[in-house]
Amino acid sequence: MKQDDIIARIRESYPRMSKGQKRLAEYITNHYDKAVYLTAHCLGNEVGVSESTVVRFAAELGYEGYPELQDALEEMVRARLTSMQRIEVAKGRINQDNLVSAVLQADIENIKVTMEKIDEEEFRAAIRLLLEAKTVYILGVRSSASLASFLGNYLNLILEHVRLIHTNSVSETFEQMLRVGPEDVVVGISFPRYSRRTLRAMEYAKSRGARLIAITDGDQSPLKPLANITLKAQSDMISFVDSLAAPLSLLNAILVALSLEQQEQMKKNLEALEHIWQEYDVYESHVGEEDYGTGKILS
Repeated sequence: MKQDDIIARIRESYPRMSKGQKRLAEYITNHYDKAVYLTAHCLGNEVGVSESTVVRFAAELGYEGYPELQDALEEMVRARLTSMQRIEVAKGRINQDNLVSAVLQADIENIKVTMEKIDEEEFRAAIRLLLEAKTVYILGVRSSASLASFLGNYLNLILEHVRLIHTNSVSETFEQMLRVGPEDVVVGISFPRYSRRTLRAMEYAKSRGARLIAITDGDQSPLKPLANITLKAQSDMISFVDSLAAPLSLLNAILVALSLEQQEQMKKNLEALEHIWQEYDVYESHVGEEDYGTGKILS
């Protein structure tokens, strides 16, 4: 079943709910930031109803059980949570006795979910758009800026015309996209909390006829209605820190696919770059014996 807005389901079902279910509906509507991390038992205690009433409430809304309702609630509120609220959510989800394993396991789960939800046809279509583009613009701000920078850095080795949009201000964003047009592709990267600046830049590019690729977390993303192609990666938060493991893996897949399509061009680019790197001592090539006593070549 498509997980649409849980609040819309509550409004639709509210008139036929029991008294206890209405209390649950009102609590979730007014305190979704707290309800998102409560178990069925805890939610029942908070509202003053039985756990079985919570389970029947989930069924009344069309969910197979409370865990599915909680998933839908989390999907809805992730974009609305403040950093402090994220920390509160994390308290109920992180095993603090084994913190490193808990965080790494969460990243593993995000990658697994991304593997399950990726649309191979959409992925191949995105690769074709990038290969056909006159210029590729890459846009990501705040935590997504690191993803945009990573993609831009390696895409420059594969394609001829790549522009990473630097977003120090709103006006600078549009100034750098002044010449975007129908032959261009804009890659917009945004995850909860979604950046308004990225959304506005994507709207501008669309108005100019550019083709848009959104790299985001799901159907609820405001980038999806604008994009020609949407590639989804799970970024389920572990705290106020965004989980970027799955989005980064998706970008890796894009770069590998493009490099396989552009092998000859990449070979020429890399050979030219190696000469430049050697001439200008970009990379350290030896370890000094006075420092390490080995003299081995760095890997």
